[in-house]
This record gives sequence, structure tokens and C-alpha cells, in this order.
Amino acid sequence: MSPILIKTIQFFLSLSILIVLHELGHFIPAKLFKTRVEKFYLFFDVKFSLFKKKIGETEYGIGWLPLGGYVKISGMIDESMDKEAMAQEPKAWEFRSKPAWQRLIIMLGGVTVNFILAVIIFIGLVFAYGDTYIANDSLKDGIWVTEPVLGDALGLKTGDKVISVDGKRIEDMNNIVPELVYGEYLTLERDGQEIKEKIPVDFIETLSANKDNARFISYRVPFVIRQIPQDSPNANIGLKEGDAVIAIAGTPVTFQDQVIPVLERYKGQTVSITVDRKGDKIPLQAKISEEGKLGVFAGLSSFEEYEEKGYFQVKQLDYTFLESIPAGWNRGVKTLSDYIKGMKKIFNPDTGAYKEVGGFAAIGGMFPDTWNWPAFWATTAFISIILAFMNILPIPALDGGHVMFLLYEMVTGRKPSDKFLEYAQITGFFILIALLLFANGNDFYKWIFNK
Repeated sequence: MSPILIKTIQFFLSLSILIVLHELGHFIPAKLFKTRVEKFYLFFDVKFSLFKKKIGETEYGIGWLPLGGYVKISGMIDESMDKEAMAQEPKAWEFRSKPAWQRLIIMLGGVTVNFILAVIIFIGLVFAYGDTYIANDSLKDGIWVTEPVLGDALGLKTGDKVISVDGKRIEDMNNIVPELVYGEYLTLERDGQEIKEKIPVDFIETLSANKDNARFISYRVPFVIRQIPQDSPNANIGLKEGDAVIAIAGTPVTFQDQVIPVLERYKGQTVSITVDRKGDKIPLQAKISEEGKLGVFAGLSSFEEYEEKGYFQVKQLDYTFLESIPAGWNRGVKTLSDYIKGMKKIFNPDTGAYKEVGGFAAIGGMFPDTWNWPAFWATTAFISIILAFMNILPIPALDGGHVMFLLYEMVTGRKPSDKFLEYAQITGFFILIALLLFANGNDFYKWIFNK
């Protein structure tokens, strides 16, 4: 099965789960408050639906336009713009006849379910798989900056130890880059000295321009021979698997980041190298290719080997079911917090983050191109957080717009007129269309110009 098809299936499965549960978040409290729900739809049924069945007073169906879903609640000004129904006298079972606090609960139901769903997924993931990560403070020789352009933008160099971002200590080495994206300043240690560097406001734009190297921070890899291919020019010079290259042409080396520039300097030449073989220092003559390669695979084969040799520490956190509940909650809160930080960056033109706003293609691209249940559920949880945040924005036509007007009513004791709400709904609809066009236009632009 092609990777694109796998991503597409995952995207629609995830989207369907999230839409149905979001709409259930509105449907259930509406029913509890004896409010009539006329329709419950997955996707939009513009002109016609793929499937529909009426059960009781509610029509359940699947539309053909996969831009979301909806519940049509009687007596509510929504995307249906049912002016004829709104012109009649309010009925006891209509949304507009219910107390403001009940209407508020109905409107908050969708985003509440989205956030709770994300937390439940995170609880399940940490309970089933725990947390495995490289302890950032255990990197005894610091980090490897694999893309100098990005490192220079931050004032980071290979060998530095990243201590914190915005005063928050980094525990998981893999969290360094995400924290830098959202952060304002970083604190690092270099040669025993603590240094504070300001993160450029346009770092996101710089990162986007180098997206192939976006994971530009890694742990330092020792130059230990892991495999010698038979067609290697150095297959028969006496190298053995497990040898650690400690010098090239008289230059001491330990890590691959030290070896690469030395090989580049002597490419196309035969030079002396020294390897450490179980404590013995063995001199050899090696051929360096025109591309500046030794023709071997280097590095240790597992995290356990790195840990045994003292390069870093791998932490494995396992959770009981009760322990996984606060851990899942904290992950949900952090994901939402990071997303809000990202949105702040988007609304600041100086960051260039708006260029990274994406639509359906970008969301679909978040899924792995092979079927992986943990990755699928982690991505689904993240999208659920996005939907919760986006839906609570105070834009008419979104849940947040309805909540905004309900809060106004509860504070002032005055309900906005139906005509005002109608115009607000139309305005919000056009805002949403504009945002949709912008996000998916960005996807199209990247597809055309960033191939």
C-alpha cells in the first residue's frame, strides 16, 4: 500500500473520530436539557448526503463534503441559516428558549470533549508505552549541531550543553528543538561557562527555510566502526568492526562531527589513521574517497551501548494506571500550552510563522507513512487539541463565537437580537472561508514551489 494512501486513510479515520465525538459533545447536553436535535452529521451534506437515517426526532447521516460535521439544534442560529424557523415563536424545546447557562454548556460541550479525548489518549499511551528519552543533562560531551546555519542563528555550537529555554530546564533531549521554536531565550553551557542567548524572532522562518535539517540537534556519535561493506576501499586495510578511530593524519578525533571536516580536508588521499582496538593503538593507512568518506558505517548500534559506554543516559519511565492519569493530563495541558505559544508566533508577522500555516495536506502529512498505532493515536490527540483550541476562538460561526455572545448575555442580562446573531454568523462564515483558503493555499504554494 502506498505511503500516501496510508496517510490518507489515517487522516480520514482520525478526522471522523474527532468530528463524531466533538458533535456528541454538543448532542448529549442538548438532549439532557431536552433540546431538540434535528440533524447529526459527519461531514457536510450540501445538496445531498451519502447516507441518512431518521431515528426519533433526529436525522443521522454522512455528508459528502469532508470539511467537518455538525449537529443542527432547533432554535439556534447556525450554519444552516434557517431564517424561517427563527421567525416563528420560540418553542419550549428550542435552544433559544433554554436558560443561558444551559446554552453555554451545550456550546462548550464540543471543545470539552476534544480536550478530554486528547487527555484520555495520552493516558492510554503513557500507560501502555511509558516514556523513553535521552536525559539532556546526561550528554557528557554536549550536543551535535548538524546544521551550522541553524546553530549560528541561535549562537549554538557542537559541544554546547543546552540547559534551559525561557528558564525551563530541558529534561528530554528531543524536546530541545520544539522548545526553541516556541521560546524567547536559551541558556547553554560552553567550556564550563553559562551563556544566555536570545532566540531570534524570525527563527521559525529560518527553520522553515532549512526544513530538511529541522532536527538539527543530535547527541554526539563516536566514530566506532559498526560495519565495513565489502566494496569499501578500506575493506582490506586491517579495520575491524568495533574499532574506534582516534586520529586521522595526526589529528585526534573522537566523534563523527570531528571526523567529517578532517576527511573533507584530505579527500582523495591516502592518510594514516589510528584506531583503538580494545585498548591497543593500531596505525593503519586508509583511503579517503573524493567525497570525503572512509567507506564504513560508524556509530554504536543501540542506545544501550551508548549508555554502557557513558555517552548519555536513557530514562525509561513506566506508569501504573493511576500514575498515568496525571501524566496524561500534564501532557494534554503542555500540548495545548505549546500550541497557544505557536499561535502567538503566527499572529506576529515578524516571526514568519504564518508561512507555515497549513490546511488538510499539512494535517494529513502529520501521520506516519506506515501504519503505526501509537503514532496514529498521538497524532489524533494532537489534532484533537488543535480542534479544541480553534473551535473556542471568539469567531462567530465557531463554538467560541456562540460562547462569547452567551457570556455577554449572562453578564449584561441582555440577549443579542436574532438579526445581530444572523449577521455575526454570516461574518464568521466568511472569516472561516478566508482562513480555510489561506491555510490550504499555503499547502498548494509549498507543493508547487518546494518540490
